[in-house]
Amino acid sequence: MIKISIQPPHNQRPTMNKFLSILLAATVTLVVPVAGLVTATPAFAALPSFDFTELVEKTSPAVVNIRTTEKISVNQDGNADEEMQELFKRFFGIPMPQQGPGGAAPTPRKRVPAKPAPGATEEEVPRGVGSGFIVSQDGYVLTNAHVVDGADEVYVKLTDKREFKAKVIGIDKRTDVAVVKIEGTKLPWLAIGDSDKIKAGEWVIAIGSPFDLDNSVSAGIVSAKSRDTGDFLNLIQTDVAVNPGNSGGPLINMRGEVVGINSQIYSRSGGFMGISFAVPIDEAMRVVDQLRSTGKVSRSRIGIKLSEVPKDVAESFGLSKGQGAFISMVEPGLPADKAGIVAGDIVLEFNGQPVTKWTELSRIVANTKPGTKSAVTLWSKGKTRTVTLVTGEMEQDKPTKTAKEKEAEVESNLLGLNVINLTDDQKRDLKVTAGVIVDNVDGSAARAGLQPGDLITQLNNNDIKDVKQFNALVAKLDPKKVAVVLVRRGDSSQFVPLRPTPAN
Repeated sequence: MIKISIQPPHNQRPTMNKFLSILLAATVTLVVPVAGLVTATPAFAALPSFDFTELVEKTSPAVVNIRTTEKISVNQDGNADEEMQELFKRFFGIPMPQQGPGGAAPTPRKRVPAKPAPGATEEEVPRGVGSGFIVSQDGYVLTNAHVVDGADEVYVKLTDKREFKAKVIGIDKRTDVAVVKIEGTKLPWLAIGDSDKIKAGEWVIAIGSPFDLDNSVSAGIVSAKSRDTGDFLNLIQTDVAVNPGNSGGPLINMRGEVVGINSQIYSRSGGFMGISFAVPIDEAMRVVDQLRSTGKVSRSRIGIKLSEVPKDVAESFGLSKGQGAFISMVEPGLPADKAGIVAGDIVLEFNGQPVTKWTELSRIVANTKPGTKSAVTLWSKGKTRTVTLVTGEMEQDKPTKTAKEKEAEVESNLLGLNVINLTDDQKRDLKVTAGVIVDNVDGSAARAGLQPGDLITQLNNNDIKDVKQFNALVAKLDPKKVAVVLVRRGDSSQFVPLRPTPAN
């Protein structure tokens, strides 16, 4: 029989802090009858000390601060085209509406200056900060892909204040893992643990640079071992405090081993709300091995689109439970189509691996080496059948272009406009059949007030069909003559004169 006696102050409702103090101080006894006697024995030998000092001292030297920069050109002629800019602002309203085609807010993009004009200077400006950790004495550093993707320069700073310019070895956006390399001596490094062996409730710590505060430590427990994100891997969920700047830092177990890379938080405010996610280190290291050897990650695809198998649908199909992955579409000419798989089939196994949830199949296929002969067990028209196919290779993610690379695109454009084609959805929403969307602006276009998300439908009375035609027309412009573009923003359109600026 267990007796727990808690005695709060008389006629007073305890506060949370007082309640916790009372709870910890409560008398916990185990009553055991022995030969007619009653003996009280403590139920717990001791409470955990929660002292992480030794762990932090051991691991923190290998945790690094990562800052990224981009190089931009700053023109000194700030008064050029003032009249045009003022006219453009007045027409579209002050301040200029932040709208993309159809009134939707465009994806924020930074203005990318082209090759510096006479009198301009090139500046290296901060782009972002994050965290990372060294995994080998020769200077390989792991971090998140979103920390370094698109940066012109990457700098790694150690706790001993040494700072190195890093080389990006490879980036994998699908798992949000990146590898960078620094050249140094006597570099500290962290041991890699086994994320498969962690358990919910296990203590872990995170070390990183939240809000650029170097080597900040937070602690918590593993909330869930395998949180299904629906993408290419499951994530570790914890209640460890993770904030902007922690991205890319290590999640460390009580043995000082890395079990995850802190990557995401769930938040309605932009700050920590008690739920954070980490990439399991086992999955990350599989990606890292490929990035180090080839600079890219190869994954398989078979050309299908998937959805869940609801329980009622499973029963109507003759399945005992809602399992497997329902095939909603098969892409013509790809491995699944060639193997005879059709929409409406349900995948139960792939290469002997059971598919219990539909989201698992994408991961199983992706983790298969391209070109692998694979057996697929299907539930089709009320019975099982097995087909064999050879997996294809998934298209590689394209790294985000750096400011320098974007400059090269804009540089040859006399108007300072980098444009992209309209998607079918944009054409439908805007009720147009042609035109181009402004992706980046510089020079004359920037000074006139054009911005990413604007729609260009004409250039010098020529209807614009696509990017190829627009760039061809721009290339033929006479630098001595003003060009006129018809710009649409939201529901308003305006002719805008632009002065072509030859590349230097």
